[in-house]
Amino acid sequence: MATYRTQIQWGGPNAEWHDDTDLTIVINNRAEVVPNAGMPGTGTQVSWASPQGNGSITFFEDGNRFMGSAQFKGEGPVGYRGTLKP
Repeated sequence: MATYRTQIQWGGPNAEWHDDTDLTIVINNRAEVVPNAGMPGTGTQVSWASPQGNGSITFFEDGNRFMGSAQFKGEGPVGYRGTLKP
């Protein structure tokens, strides 16, 4: 399980970033993509879609941060980034 402090950005690539809600990820199948006791590896990509919104992110720095985009229910698309919480 990995929990990230997240931020969103709207208004273009040079716009300010704004704090958002934490993101917690655990993905297990035949192998642990995001293990219960660890982080995703560099280059791991995660995408999701649900009635609550969708997103696509890629992890960097041994899972210590991610970058991507998201669109939450009733909102437009935003830049989406996160850093691992200690």
